[in-house]
Amino acid sequence: MSNIRLFFPKSLSLNLTSKLDKPQSHYISKVMRIKPNEVFSLFNRSGEWEAKIREISKGIVEFNITKKLRQTKSSKEIWLAFSPIKSNYFNFMIQKATELGVTKFIPIIFDRSVVRKVNANRIEKIIIESCEQSNRIDIPKLEKSQNLNNFLEKNNKKIELIFTDLNTENKKLHIKEQTEKPICIIVGPEGDFSEIERKEILSFNGVNKIKINENILRSETAAISAISIINYALNL
Repeated sequence: MSNIRLFFPKSLSLNLTSKLDKPQSHYISKVMRIKPNEVFSLFNRSGEWEAKIREISKGIVEFNITKKLRQTKSSKEIWLAFSPIKSNYFNFMIQKATELGVTKFIPIIFDRSVVRKVNANRIEKIIIESCEQSNRIDIPKLEKSQNLNNFLEKNNKKIELIFTDLNTENKKLHIKEQTEKPICIIVGPEGDFSEIERKEILSFNGVNKIKINENILRSETAAISAISIINYALNL
């Protein structure tokens, strides 16, 4: 079985015959040099499937689904609410957060956010590529940018909020056992949260503040560290 995995947005089912788009066809035939009758895998929310190449015509790969390899499994909802940051660091954060199991990304424009726009198409492409590389089946969702008040009001009593707060002395993470609520990490911008924002977050019903390091961390470092800590706590 080939270890080549591609996300396929359309419906997948046994014995389906379909075609890859032009970029994926180029990747399969020219970059990876997969030939007719050889196999690779396709995945989406329906699971992961083995696909055999039927033919390559005019640069387009036609395939047939031969068997199902894996079912989609329900996983703990881990969300990341974050401030957009500079491009290279931003891309790295999205990539690593996807690899670590984040299921939803929520861009928030804070008072001190320097970057105030999100290229959704670019971020979604990074998310898909990271899922392909990391053996994930489920594709994390990307919400539209919003302000802090909207985020807090919409999710009141619906999430367990992990506040990465440099000003707290608490270094222990307390996650309620068997909680069915999504766990959401909130990470501030490069200039940190404003005092008003800190007060609003601390007054949220279900907030858990934690200092993840004595040093001042970059936004992307704080996000990756917090996700890793939560993954460890959930697997104890």
